[in-house]
Amino acid sequence: MEINPIITELLKQRGITSQEDVAEFLSDKPQRTYDPFLLHDMEAGVDLILSEIKNKSRICVYGDYDADGITSTALMLGVLSHLTDKENLEFYIPSRFEEGYGLNKEAIEHIAARGCDFIITVDCGSVSYEEVEYAKELGMKIMVTDHHNITDVMADCILINPKHPESQYPFKELSGCGVAFKVAQGIQQKTGLPKNILTEVLDLAAIGTVGDIMPLVDENRTITKYGIKLINLGMRPGLRMLMEGASLKRGLITSENISFVIVPHLNASGRIEDASQAVELLVGNCSERRMSEIVEDILQKNIIRKKMQSELFEVCASEIKKDSPDDFILLKSDGAHEGIAGIVAGKIKETYYRPAVIVTPTGDEGSELKGTGRSIEGVNLYELLKSNEHLFEKFGGHAGACGFSMKKENLPQLRENLLAQMKEIRKKNPDIFKKKHLVDLNLKTSDLTIDLAEQFELLAPFGNRNQRPLILCSDVKISDERYMGNMLQHVRFNAASATGGRIQCVLFGRAGDYDFDEMRSKKTDIIGRLERQYWQGNKRLQFITDEIQFDGEESQ
Repeated sequence: MEINPIITELLKQRGITSQEDVAEFLSDKPQRTYDPFLLHDMEAGVDLILSEIKNKSRICVYGDYDADGITSTALMLGVLSHLTDKENLEFYIPSRFEEGYGLNKEAIEHIAARGCDFIITVDCGSVSYEEVEYAKELGMKIMVTDHHNITDVMADCILINPKHPESQYPFKELSGCGVAFKVAQGIQQKTGLPKNILTEVLDLAAIGTVGDIMPLVDENRTITKYGIKLINLGMRPGLRMLMEGASLKRGLITSENISFVIVPHLNASGRIEDASQAVELLVGNCSERRMSEIVEDILQKNIIRKKMQSELFEVCASEIKKDSPDDFILLKSDGAHEGIAGIVAGKIKETYYRPAVIVTPTGDEGSELKGTGRSIEGVNLYELLKSNEHLFEKFGGHAGACGFSMKKENLPQLRENLLAQMKEIRKKNPDIFKKKHLVDLNLKTSDLTIDLAEQFELLAPFGNRNQRPLILCSDVKISDERYMGNMLQHVRFNAASATGGRIQCVLFGRAGDYDFDEMRSKKTDIIGRLERQYWQGNKRLQFITDEIQFDGEESQ
């Protein structure tokens, strides 16, 4: 296939310039992967696992309640089941509500009481120094596999993490499930097990990678490309049943379907109740009837999650001054379900384009607050909250998302501090609250062809650091708008360049933000993404519109 020069230019912008790198990026069978034994402690970790299996030790895989932790747990169990009896394997997923993220001593005590000899963590544990020491005191062996930043005292045990200070691994951005997959590679290489034990878990590795919003470049791109192929084959019964229940079509699954359908359903278990059922579904050791029951329950939990999310957003939005929101939105919601607070904080961040934190009561009679936040580009939430760490009991996260717990009497001081800090940030950058559209390509509507849309698909899987190309079409004439939706919140319209060429556009959810009567008489710029669709056996193009601008200003 002859590559469209627009694709070549786009790859160049994204730092992919050499012939070898371009071929690898566009290949249907990418090869970029690294020796698992380059990871610090991998040799010792694999040796320990095989030694414990030889001794017929009872092994507990300790995971996390999000999609990355769920898939990591299922992957590790699946690989270990080729080497030891299923009776010697169990797993533990902590409760989001009772225990919170990561290792905790009560869980370790419970695991020891069940007769386990060895704990393998996945997607957690790097800085769980005290908890690891407690496991040792109880006579258990423990090793950590994780991918989170190491910002505190490291666990004193075998610790496999690409971000380990002594790691020489060439790629630092693996997901928790990606690290578990590298351990699986190490096990396969040491034991000589057939390579298909790795192939059959790539679907899980892809879901974990996309679900944890890891960059879809380098080795993650290889993992995700092969994983999506496996997902589309529908080889994992529980996952296949979940996809069918969520109305996904096997053979057409994309990274966006993983992000917006599969991952939210897996997460719904842990957000509403207990993520263990999602692990059980993905491992698939139960009967078909049991898998069907789990799928139905997960589907219902996701419906509940969406309803609760919508209700909490409406409550929060009613407390925000629409025309002049605070520079830092900090909301206390007594009735909020803490499992969905983070999602709503993200929606508030997007709606008002301000960093947002929601705090909910926890502890005895609400004596403590649990907070979860999301931030905009240019505002490092981790740094902001880190400077207030003295107000927290627990704290962690990264630039875009953070969580903490605190005594409720410290909330007024935290609000005052954050507003003062944001005032200083705004002084230095007055445009901090203007949404930034990082346009990839400036094209005419006549450039937007079926061929180009199909070549864009060569850039998939799309996600973090490899987004669908964002396109600006300047000086277009808008016409033929047609409103859709029960509240007429969506709109279809046509956009045409003066030089010829017309494209059908659709704007979701924000039709009321624009005055189309006014825009019809003006030259307008549209920003969005090109999408190829199939309708009644025919291909058609659609421009998914993010923003409409005219007279050099955004219209809202």
